[in-house]
Amino acid sequence: MSEVTRDGRGMPISVNCDTPVAWHSLSELEVLQQLSSSPTGLSQAEAQRRSQAFGANRLPDSARQTPLLRFLRQFHNILIYVLLAAALITAFLNHWVDMVVILAVVIANAVIGIIQEGKADKAMESIKDMLSLKANVLRDGKRVTIDGESLVPGDIVILEPGDKVPADLRLLAARGVTAQEAILTGESVPVEKDTRQVAESAALGDRRCMLFSGTLVSTGQCNGVVVATGENAEVGRISQLISSVEVMTTPLLRQMNQFAKWLTALILLVAVLLLGFGYFVNDHDFTEIFMVVVGLSVAAIPEGLPAVLTITMAIGVQAMAKRNAIVRRLPAIETLGSVSVICTDKTGTLTRNEMMVSSVITGQHVFGLSGEGYRPAGLLTVGETEVDPVEHPVLEELARAAALCNDAQLQEKNAVWYSEGDPMEGALLAFAGKMGLSVPYEQANWQRTDVIPFDARHRFMATLNHNHQHQAFVFVKGAPEQVLLMCSQQQNADGSTSELNPAYWTCQSEKVAAMGQRVLALAVHPENAGNTVLEQDSISGSLILLGLVGMIDPPRTEAIQAVSECYQAGIGVKMITGDHAQTAAAIGRQVGLQNPGKVLTGTDIDKLDDLALKNKVLHCDVFARASPEHKLRLVNALQANGMTVAMTGDGVNDAPALKRADTGIAMGKKGSEAAKEAADLVLADDNFASIVAAVREGRTVYDNIKKIITWTLPTNAGESLVIIVALLAGMSLPVTAIQILWINLVTAASLGIALAFEPTEENTMSRPPRARNEPLLNATMSWYIVMIAVLILCGVYSIYFYAMDRGYSEELARTLVVNTIVAMEIFLLFFVRNIYTTSLNWQAVQGTKVIWLVVISVTAVQFAFTYLPPLQYVFGTRPVSFWDGVLVFSIGAIVFVICELEKQLRLLLGRTSHTLTRNGSP
Repeated sequence: MSEVTRDGRGMPISVNCDTPVAWHSLSELEVLQQLSSSPTGLSQAEAQRRSQAFGANRLPDSARQTPLLRFLRQFHNILIYVLLAAALITAFLNHWVDMVVILAVVIANAVIGIIQEGKADKAMESIKDMLSLKANVLRDGKRVTIDGESLVPGDIVILEPGDKVPADLRLLAARGVTAQEAILTGESVPVEKDTRQVAESAALGDRRCMLFSGTLVSTGQCNGVVVATGENAEVGRISQLISSVEVMTTPLLRQMNQFAKWLTALILLVAVLLLGFGYFVNDHDFTEIFMVVVGLSVAAIPEGLPAVLTITMAIGVQAMAKRNAIVRRLPAIETLGSVSVICTDKTGTLTRNEMMVSSVITGQHVFGLSGEGYRPAGLLTVGETEVDPVEHPVLEELARAAALCNDAQLQEKNAVWYSEGDPMEGALLAFAGKMGLSVPYEQANWQRTDVIPFDARHRFMATLNHNHQHQAFVFVKGAPEQVLLMCSQQQNADGSTSELNPAYWTCQSEKVAAMGQRVLALAVHPENAGNTVLEQDSISGSLILLGLVGMIDPPRTEAIQAVSECYQAGIGVKMITGDHAQTAAAIGRQVGLQNPGKVLTGTDIDKLDDLALKNKVLHCDVFARASPEHKLRLVNALQANGMTVAMTGDGVNDAPALKRADTGIAMGKKGSEAAKEAADLVLADDNFASIVAAVREGRTVYDNIKKIITWTLPTNAGESLVIIVALLAGMSLPVTAIQILWINLVTAASLGIALAFEPTEENTMSRPPRARNEPLLNATMSWYIVMIAVLILCGVYSIYFYAMDRGYSEELARTLVVNTIVAMEIFLLFFVRNIYTTSLNWQAVQGTKVIWLVVISVTAVQFAFTYLPPLQYVFGTRPVSFWDGVLVFSIGAIVFVICELEKQLRLLLGRTSHTLTRNGSP
């Protein structure tokens, strides 16, 4: 859809995408003139010439990173740089085994990342599959079948029901054509098509004279001229939009990057200051003091933290897979925990993407009808009272008309009912079944002898049917305003007829339409049994109106509960759809959105600048007739308000916004491949309720990450403090660099992993989402780092001075120090896993299987570290006596008790403050 550039002969030779042509606003003749084409098509020679000028009808290949570059990209993280620095430091110490261990952690982290992220972005390539493989065209005035890639602007394409549209077409002729455009517009029902031009400003879903590449022809026959191919087609434009979208960095990664930079700068600053102090003030040998500073760096660097964080997220990914949610990008699992607003598509996400008759209006009653999808079973009600269809004979006549004036079929497979054909006609067949009618019997008994297919020009369909009793009837369905003009009478409850009351039917039709339902009128006309030809003029003005039916794509039952749970968790829900405003508002009310009556359309959005939209988006929950650009702007506006945005969708039109959102969530069953590839998370069951489970799991992952950091940083800080004190005091180190490395890589990493398996806390989904800019280190965590670091310092020097006073060797003293640090870390593990509640109860002591498995394993490894000769040789350790072991255990227990007392005091003060505030005290 672009401006045509011509050569000296006036022939189109290229396309300028910056100045698009509004083909939908031009007449058929004007379009053919613009493209130098004719109703008989192009000649083969001209088509080949244009093919060279325009290129093949496919999307251009996207730039792909090589496997090596994708692997190296995993190392582009400052924490990984810190790990590599640690490996370099251990190499300076000539501890090659330790260097290999650290590098193994780094490589494992990269491998996990590349496996979880999968292949590079394939959104544009997945859209290529939407282009038709074959196309029926007119070349040299003859119908031929060619490859879809060979289509060029100016080609005349012929389409029939079930065909996939191979390029963007301007219709030249159409009879009864409807097209399924949900992947582009989000509109759940097929769109009626005709050849009449529309306004240049018409939204994508209102361009009735156009067929778009990748959509499906549901009914009717047509031909059209190709106006855009490949990347210039509407689907190609969306693929370009996807490629231009900037991918957001997750909140945790941003926080971890900032923290890693701060930590690296702090470590380097302290190391330089201590190096200068030891060399210039204490007159230490430079090599000696340099090695001490290296030991400090090893103690301060949390070598295992990136690996443990990655493993924590991987565990969350596995948990999500059990809940039918597949995570494509590892950090996305954590981002879910911070989501503050969910932007959801309507069709197929909140709704079933299946039409269903919801209202039935006769001359005497307004019925409600329930059910599930296309299953021909449901309850009929008047108000709140259930009624039997048999009590209302007019419903049988209405159902018969719905079943016979119909070209669809209902099929059942694996207990799931689906429609073959137009979804609205499938809904009518399900309605007939709910009224107790046997559709196969009626269709066999009433043979169709003629038909007037639906056409957008006359807006109705009519069939002539004969039965074996030599009766004949014309059954009609169509737009209420059209069918009412063709009726003179209406059916009464007792089977008699009376004069038509147009005011009543118009009023009822408007009421049903206001509820977002698509309304159809059904009528009948007795015909002479000998007549087998149906003429439009013969039925106009002589029909008997049977009633109206209102159809809607019903909301998922589980989606209603999921929306409610989102609000309880402090998460906003915004519905963004390409459907009409009334339909969107009706679904918004049914699923329980907070402001369903206030709807902002795509046209309204176009009138707002970014600042105005930023303000409007906060107070509106329903957005209708939205294009891909509108969805992208809405996501940007919400992010500009500091919100963490999750975007759900299933169509190609959702892909750009899915990619831009903090977390993109695609539907796995009915979602397009483009949506899946652009998303971070794919729901295997297409269930909106699974999003709530995903958010709960995301919050659990973040809580566990916070616990890991709360446990890791104080222990590293404590080890660093031990070395700093030793250096400032001019004494030998209580623990060597290689022993610190042992603690950090063996015990710290394994104990930290245990926290990754912590279950979801009870109040997880009752807390509001965390702020987007919430710091990783808050005041409470900073206090814990200081307090625990000081406790570790006291514990280390207590056991070290005890050993030295008893005349133990320096090797044995250091062995006691290492075991004391490990004991304190184990006790701190039980403290941290219940950091917001008490640890002094049986449930807390009982822990989890993983906790005790890790504790037992670490204890066994520490025995090997202490008593096995090979490890004694490598790490310079000595055997520890039984009573010294009891002392080591006691120091760990004392640290736990002190931390727990502090926590209980803090919780008590917090409850007291809350009570005073609630009672109005100062």
